[in-house]
Amino acid sequence: MADNVRFTLNDCPVEIAGVSPMTTLLDWLRDHRGLRGTKEGCAEGDCGACTVVLEREGRRDAVNACIALLGQLDGQSVRTVEGLRGPGGGPHPVQVAMAEADATQCGFCTPGFVMSALAHASNGGTADPDAIHEALAGNLCRCTGYRPIVEAMTRIAGLAVEPPSAPLLSPRTTSAAFDGAFFAPRSLDELLALRAAHPEALLLAGGTDLGLLASRERKPPKAVIHLLYVPELAVISASADQITIGAAATYEAAAPTLIEAFPALRAYLSRLGSRQIRNMGTIGGNIGTASPIGDMPPVLLALEASLTLVSPRGTREIPLDDFFLDYRKTELAPDEIIQSLSMPRLWEGETFHCDKVSKRRDQDISTVAGAYRVRIRNGRIEDARLAFGGMAATSRRARATEAALLKDGFAAAIAAVESDFKPLDDWRGSAAYRRQVAANLLRRLELRLAEPGRALEVEAL
Repeated sequence: MADNVRFTLNDCPVEIAGVSPMTTLLDWLRDHRGLRGTKEGCAEGDCGACTVVLEREGRRDAVNACIALLGQLDGQSVRTVEGLRGPGGGPHPVQVAMAEADATQCGFCTPGFVMSALAHASNGGTADPDAIHEALAGNLCRCTGYRPIVEAMTRIAGLAVEPPSAPLLSPRTTSAAFDGAFFAPRSLDELLALRAAHPEALLLAGGTDLGLLASRERKPPKAVIHLLYVPELAVISASADQITIGAAATYEAAAPTLIEAFPALRAYLSRLGSRQIRNMGTIGGNIGTASPIGDMPPVLLALEASLTLVSPRGTREIPLDDFFLDYRKTELAPDEIIQSLSMPRLWEGETFHCDKVSKRRDQDISTVAGAYRVRIRNGRIEDARLAFGGMAATSRRARATEAALLKDGFAAAIAAVESDFKPLDDWRGSAAYRRQVAANLLRRLELRLAEPGRALEVEAL
C-alpha cells in the first residue's frame, strides 16, 4: 500500500510525490513551493512566524507550520499568507487593517500575525483585550510593535470574513501509508494492527512535541503512526457524573467540556501553549510523553483520572496514579495505545484549583505546576488530592502533604512538601526554589479556600 499526501493549498489541490512525509510543512512551503511569506523563527512552535491556517469544519485554526509534518496534512485545507485575497483580488481586510495601523516594522513576524488575526476574526473573536492577548500569545514581535498590532486586531474583530472554501478533495475512507513509513489508519482496529506490525513506530497525535525532531533536531522519526483519523480516539463526552476525552482530541476541542466541568481550567488552559499549539496538541499526547513537566498530568492526577488502554489483547482501565513509573517510563505495553481518559465530576462540597509557575506567562514550560481537589464539609477539609509537576521524575501525588493537611491543617501540609519531593536543580529552577514554590502554592490554596473572592494572582490584582 503506497499513497501520496494530498491536501488543498490556497484553494488549489496538491499531491506530493518524491518528498518525505516527515518533512515539515514549513520546509516544503519554502523550499518546494517557493512560498516564503511563512517564516522560520524558532523552529519549535514558540514564535509564530510560521503560522498558517487550517480550514476545517467551518473554522479557521492557526497552527505552527514548523512542527507540522506533511503526512499530518493529508486531506486538510491549508492557507498561507500568499493565499489571502480581498474584494476584487486586492489586499485582504486583515492585511489592510495591519497596514493602516502601522502594525509592522521589520516585517519578519508580520505574516504570522496576519494569519493569527485571520483565524481570530473568522472564528468570531472579539475586540476584548484579553481575547486579543490570547489569540496573539503564540506570536512574537521582535521589534516590540505590539500596540499597533493590537490596534489592528481591534479593527478586524467581528469583521465579516468570508467562510472557508469547501474542501476540494474527497476524504479517504481507508488507511493510507506514505513512503512506507508514515501510516494513517482510519479505525481503531487498523491502528492496533499497525501498532503490532510496527512496534518501533512513534505514535503521532498533534505533533507539538514529536514535531521538534524534524524541525529543531533535524532528525525526523523513521516511522510514524498518525492518530488524527481514528474516530474512537476523538470522542468527547460528558455525563452527569463523568467526563471522557479521547486521547487524540485536541486541547481546543476538549476545552469547552473541561472548563464547563472544572471552571478553574479556563485560566490554566489559556497558558497551556498558544492557540496554535492547542489547535494541534492533545491531552493523550501530553500523558503519553510522560514528561515530568507536562501541564496536564498534575491536573488529571488531582481529578482522579483513569485511562482506557487498548491492544489486540483487549481493553483495560488503569488509574493515572499507576501509569507513570519513572522518568519517561509508563505502564503502557508495546502493543497498547491510550484510547481515552476519564475523570469524575466534582462531588458536592468539592472545589478544584490549579496553578502553573513558569519563567514567562505565555508559551512556556512549567517550572512547577500544582493541582488540588479538596472536599470541605461543615467547615473542615475531609478529603484532598494534591498533585505537582516539575517536582520529581514524574508528575505525582503529594501523599504525605495530603495526610498532613487532613490531620493537622495547612501549616503541617506546607512543612510536609519537603518529605514528598526531592526535586532536581536545573536551569528552570533550583530544588530549593521548587520546594518553596510548591509551599507558596499551598498557602495560596489556603487563602482561596478561606476567602473565595480574594484576588491571589497577578492578573486578578
